[in-house]
Amino acid sequence: MNRLPVDADNHYYEPRDFGTRCIEPAYRAGAVRVDEQDRIWVGERLFTFLHGWDFDAHSRPGALREMLRRKRYDETGGSVHEPMQPAYRDRAARLKLMDEQGLEAALLFPTVGVCLEHFMRDGTEQLYANLRAFNRWLDEDWGFAHAGRIFGVPMLSLVDVDLAVEELGFVMARGARVISLRPGPVAGRSPADPHFDPFWARIDEAGIGVAFHIGESGYNELMSVHFGQEPNPSSQLQSAFQWSCFYGDRPIMDTIAALIFGNLFGRFPGVRVLSVENGSLFVPYLMRVMDKMGGMGRNGPWPGGRITERPSAILRRHLFVSPYHEEDIVALVGEIGASQVLFGSDFPHPEGLASPVEFRETLAGLPVGQQERVMGENLREILALD
Repeated sequence: MNRLPVDADNHYYEPRDFGTRCIEPAYRAGAVRVDEQDRIWVGERLFTFLHGWDFDAHSRPGALREMLRRKRYDETGGSVHEPMQPAYRDRAARLKLMDEQGLEAALLFPTVGVCLEHFMRDGTEQLYANLRAFNRWLDEDWGFAHAGRIFGVPMLSLVDVDLAVEELGFVMARGARVISLRPGPVAGRSPADPHFDPFWARIDEAGIGVAFHIGESGYNELMSVHFGQEPNPSSQLQSAFQWSCFYGDRPIMDTIAALIFGNLFGRFPGVRVLSVENGSLFVPYLMRVMDKMGGMGRNGPWPGGRITERPSAILRRHLFVSPYHEEDIVALVGEIGASQVLFGSDFPHPEGLASPVEFRETLAGLPVGQQERVMGENLREILALD
């Protein structure tokens, strides 16, 4: 078959006005804004998750991978930083770059945007005003399905189910094929709570994908503070304990387990969930622990209805995993099947790949047909590209 790859994890860098350009006037005081010192504010709350953010420069794609290979930055050809490239802000330039890279299409996620919801936790009305502003800016600058190749992923939240359904309707009408939710609990509820069924019913009916991309899920403020840790550190300044236990694996594991044990897929069998940039180390453990504890908890409550299959079987049918390029992806395919693994490069972030299609090197040893599924066929089906 050998069609061009479809990348499940591309990014853009937001411009300074991404939060204010499309904000409704009544909500401008609480908008996501950038001050004269290039600090990001959410209303009157300072956004601390990305330390020392620079809107005019960025780290080179693949710089972290180079550093780990060579053991030091200064052997990679000088500074790891470079001026902001047009292709990271402009979709025409990005399409040209995608042609050069040999990509057919890509999901484009925010860089700042996936980390913002936690900082809007105090006001539901303002949260949705900011989400509406973000998604309208995203539609304007990138599009939800531009040229059938650039699929900007809109940000949604389940905090208010009616407003979530309303915003879902807007982005679907504008062509969204995948939407993004923050991993973790939702205002004291499981994301699979039947309270949210009106939202999931629309997802199920439309057949669009739901991505859970790594970001600030609020677990440090929710949990790590009880171990004496800082509540809202920047990502670079998290402790090793916080990195290990409260960022990455933990929120996505909790979310997937909640969806499965909440019988979301029993009520809505067409829902497809994408785990993006959460890695894959958690997958085999989660399957095994759910299969064991599903039996241990058989006499407990099942608020969404009792599941009728092994949890691991449900996971293998409804979860698509985009692993980190440095992980054992052949082993992951052995765990969940090639049909459930997605190629994601994290381009142009420094921890990703400098050339997205280098990801194919990680699939050596798999049959060609399985490689093609991972490199594009799975996501092509989710996006209905054919």
